[in-house]
Order: sequence, then structure tokens, then C-alpha cells
Amino acid sequence: MKIVLSGGGTLGPVVPLLAVREAYLKDHPDAEFIWVGTKSGPEKEIVEKAGMHFFTIGAGKWRRYFSIWNYLDFLKIIIAFFQSIVFLWQEKPDLLISCGGYVSVPLHWAGALLNVTSWVHQQDAEVGLANKLMIPFAEKITCALEKTAQLLPAKKTEWIGNPSRDLSVRSLVPLPEGDRRGEGVQARKHFNIPENAPVIFALGGGTGSASLNKLIIDALPHWPKDWHIIHLVGKERPKEKAQGATNIFPNYHIYEFFTDEMKDAYAIADVVIARAGFGTLTELAALSKAAVILPMFGTHQEENAKIFADGDAIVMLERGTENGLKLSQIVKDLMNAPEERKRLGHKLHEILPIAKPEKIVRIINSLAREQA
Repeated sequence: MKIVLSGGGTLGPVVPLLAVREAYLKDHPDAEFIWVGTKSGPEKEIVEKAGMHFFTIGAGKWRRYFSIWNYLDFLKIIIAFFQSIVFLWQEKPDLLISCGGYVSVPLHWAGALLNVTSWVHQQDAEVGLANKLMIPFAEKITCALEKTAQLLPAKKTEWIGNPSRDLSVRSLVPLPEGDRRGEGVQARKHFNIPENAPVIFALGGGTGSASLNKLIIDALPHWPKDWHIIHLVGKERPKEKAQGATNIFPNYHIYEFFTDEMKDAYAIADVVIARAGFGTLTELAALSKAAVILPMFGTHQEENAKIFADGDAIVMLERGTENGLKLSQIVKDLMNAPEERKRLGHKLHEILPIAKPEKIVRIINSLAREQA
């Protein structure tokens, strides 16, 4: 069995596909997975570290407003379509799987032309343009949220929850509050953080978030000096202010990018501050973590965050939050309320179920039989 996973540009489509691969390999260790991604996205490092061959094709982005760049990107899509035909002809995969991303569109179109079976997974509450372009050609559609299934073709759509990697952190059930043993001890050693020190983990997605980074730096002076802040600033964001802050706040730890270290940061975090990318929300739900979320307003992230905020499962920062004072107070209130943190984590886990590995295996096996 050879399966092509595709997506990139951000880590949003990447994390659930890694979980799909992990689940299937446990049941079918002889399966072969390869990845098609973008040339400049953050996915290559994490994919290659997972042991997959990584291929690139061109990726054009179609904007839903008038732009001269649409003409250039339309040409890129046509070129990528023919690149995909050559790639699929050479590799002869049994199945294509995508969770979105513009790089996946010409690949799945070419797959339809060559009769390669495809599966498209919809994470966000609102169906994105890339998935809308692939769904008509997919044999199987799955979704993370039950309400989203109503927007998709009923005959081939199934609500399964969202795939999540086995982070090997508190399994999928949180350890008792205050339990710093096991993996937590090792994680603290990795970051050089004392055993009982409170920990905040802030991340802005695979490429980073300039506005979230600014809020964290602004909040630092208002937090107790014995707190430890793990800040994942992203590869594509300026780091001068963050690096300067380490001279003033010795317990402020900045990093550009995580692969395996992500599970260590999650393991010891008392509160997580993040964007509303669905991959991040899924991992927070899997680990029942208390989260403060700053979505990218005006995008699908805002719709994602509203679902969980309306369900009282996260703390959502308001549009126009421009300094860290309000953020600092919200986090302090949560740190002083362990029962509220526990309730938020459990509620998030309840609203966003994790796709069961046996469902993933069943879907892939059924699609493989259809292909045969």
C-alpha cells in the first residue's frame, strides 16, 4: 500500500495527516507514505523528521478578491497539475489523502484524471476553498465537527472527529493536578525548568504570529518572576524583541520551531496561549489543556474559536486586543484557579472528539478495496 499525503504552507493540514499515518502504520507497518508539500512552508522539516520522502510541486493561491496575482497563480496551478500527473504516473500510489492546502488541489485533480482514489478531511467549521475544489473528486469525505457534515455531500461524508498524534503526554487523560512525574519530569529537564514552577506555553502556529508574539512580550512584566514562559515565536517572525526580553526575564524561553519538543512543552504547560488553527485546537483537546485563544479575525480561525468559546471550552481574546495587560490578567486568573483550568480542558475534549485510530484504519482499508 502506497499512500500520498499532501498539504503545507502552514502546519494546519500537516498535523492531522501525521496522525493518520501514525494510526495506520501501527496496524499496517509495511505501508509506505510519501508527502507532497510546498517549497517554502514549515512542513518539510517535520515531515522528513517523521521519516517520509518529501516532494514539492508548484502551489498557486486563488484569492477571493480581484488581484493581478490571481492570473500568475492560475498559471502556477496549471503547471502544478501537469507536475502532479507526472508525479502520480511515476509513483503509482493507491490513495491520496489531504486535509486542505492549495498544494493539494492540482494533485487531487490529477488523481481524479488517473483514477487514483482520494480522501479529503475537513477540519475547520467552514469549508475552505481548497477543500471545495477537491471534494467533488473525492471518494471519501470526513469532518472534525458534527455540524460541518451538514455542509458536505451526505452519501460520502462521515463525522469522525479530528485525528491527533499520540503525543505520549498524559495519554489522552490528564494526570491529576500537580502531578509532575513521569514524562513531565523529563520534559522539565529538557527545558531546564524546576519541578514545581508554573509554566505557560505560547505558540502562534508553524510560521508564527507577530501579534501574538507582541502580546506575550507585553505581558511578561505583569507575570510573577517565578513563572516560566515557553514561547514558540515561529521561523518567519522578527525575534529581536523576544531575544532582548530574555535579558530582563531569565525564565523566558524562546524557540523558533518545534518537532518532537512540542509534546514536552504540552506536557508541562499549565496554560496554553495559541492561535485557533484546528491542528493546535485538536492537540489541546486531546490533552484536555486549558487554553487562551487569539484567532486570526476575519478568517476561518475566528469561526473555529467561536464554536469553542460559545461552548465555554476556551478563553477567547477579543478583537482589538492590542497590548498584553489584559492577556496577563486572564492568564493570572486561570493560574490561580486550577479547577477552572481542569473544567476548560475537559470541556474542550468533550466538544472536539479525537478520531479513533480504528476508524482511520477502516476508512483506508475500505478505500483500498475499492481501488483494487
